[in-house]
Amino acid sequence: MPVQPTAPVPDRERVPQQITVLIAAAFVIAIGYGIVAPVLPQFATTFGVGVGAASAVVSAFALARLLFAPAGGRVLNRIGERPTYVVGVLVVALSSAATAFAQSYWQLLVFRGLGGIGSVMFTISAMGLIVRLAPPRMRGRVSGYYSSAFLVGGVLGPVVGGLLAGFGLQAPFLIYAAALLVAVAVVHFRLRDEDLSAGGDRGVRPVMTVAEAWSVGAYRAAVASNFANGWTSYGIRVALVPLLALAVLGAGPGVAGLALAVFAAGNALALTVTGRLSDRFGRRPLVLTGLVVNGLATGALGLSQDVVWFLALSLVAGMGSGTLNPGQQATVADVIGPDRSGGPVLARYQMSADGGQILGPLVAGALAEAAGFGWAFGVSGALMLVAALAWLPVRDTMERPGPHSAPRPA
Repeated sequence: MPVQPTAPVPDRERVPQQITVLIAAAFVIAIGYGIVAPVLPQFATTFGVGVGAASAVVSAFALARLLFAPAGGRVLNRIGERPTYVVGVLVVALSSAATAFAQSYWQLLVFRGLGGIGSVMFTISAMGLIVRLAPPRMRGRVSGYYSSAFLVGGVLGPVVGGLLAGFGLQAPFLIYAAALLVAVAVVHFRLRDEDLSAGGDRGVRPVMTVAEAWSVGAYRAAVASNFANGWTSYGIRVALVPLLALAVLGAGPGVAGLALAVFAAGNALALTVTGRLSDRFGRRPLVLTGLVVNGLATGALGLSQDVVWFLALSLVAGMGSGTLNPGQQATVADVIGPDRSGGPVLARYQMSADGGQILGPLVAGALAEAAGFGWAFGVSGALMLVAALAWLPVRDTMERPGPHSAPRPA
C-alpha cells in the first residue's frame, strides 16, 4: 500500500491572524504594566505623602476603570472596536508619560485616573474584537491564549523593571508609554478594517442590551463568578497575602513575592490546557471546577501554618483561577455572538471584576483585623463557592455541531 502523505493542519484549527495580533499586543501591554506596578507606590512617596495616600494612587486607576466602564461600552458601540482600542491605548500611553513628569501628588493622582479610563476602553474593545473574530469552536482556546499573554507579560514586567531600577523612578513610566505605542502601532497597521468585515459592518450591527444579556442565566452566572474571581485572585491575593506571610508565618517579602509568583505559575499551567478543554467539553464544567478549586484553596490559605503549605495552596488557587477564566470569557462571547455589538454587556462584565478587586481588600482587610486571617480568607473562599452555585442551574452556551445541537440558552 502506498504511504499516505501527512495531512496539513486544517485552517479551521488555526487561530485567526487578527487574534494573534491582539495577543501580541496584550503581551507588550502587560510587560509595560508590570514594569510600572512595583515602582508606582514608591514614586508617590517622593511627594511627601504617607502609605495610605501612596496606595490611593493604585486604587485611583482601578476606580476610574470601574466608573468609566459604562461610558466605555457606549463609545465602543458608537465608533467600533478597533478605534476604541487605539484611542484607549493612546490615552494610557499619554497618561503614563505625563505621570513621569508629575510635579505634585494631585497631578500624579489625576494622571493615573486618566490611565484607568483608557485602560477600560482598550480592555472592553479587545474583548469585543475577540467575540467578533474568534470562531465559536475555539473561543475558549483564544480566551486562554489572551489571558496567558497578559499573565506572562505581567510576570516578566517586574523582572525587566528591576533591571531598569538604576535609571530612576521616572524611567519605567516612559518605557511603559513606549511599549503602549508599540502595541497600538501593531494593532493599527496589522488589524485593518477589511480584516473585520467578516463580522459584519459595525455601523449596522444590532446592539445587545444589558437587559437582553441579563435574561440569559449563563451571563448572570459569569458576572457573579467574575466578581468573585476579582475579589480573590486580583484583590485579596495582592493586598492580604503579603500581610498573611508576615503576621502568621513570620516570613518576609521574599516569601510573599514567591507566593504570588507560584500563583501566577499555577494560573499559567492551567491556561495551557483549559481553553481547549472548554471548547471540547463545554464552558460550564471548567468554570465550576475552577471555582470550587480556587474557593477551597483560598479558604485553606488563611489557615496555613507553614511556608510549604502556604506555597502549595497558592499554586492550587492559581490553577483554579486559570481553569475558570477561559470558559467564563467564552460564555460571555457565546451570549453576545459575532453578529451583535455588545459594548454595554462587556462593560458590565468587566465592572464585576473591577468591583470585586476594589471591594475585596476592603472587606477582607476589615475581617482580618477584627477576627483574623482565617475568617478573611474563609469568607473569600466561600464567595467562590457561592458563585459556583450560580452556575449549577445554567445550561452550557457552547454551540455543538450536528443535528443534536444544544439550543441557545434562555
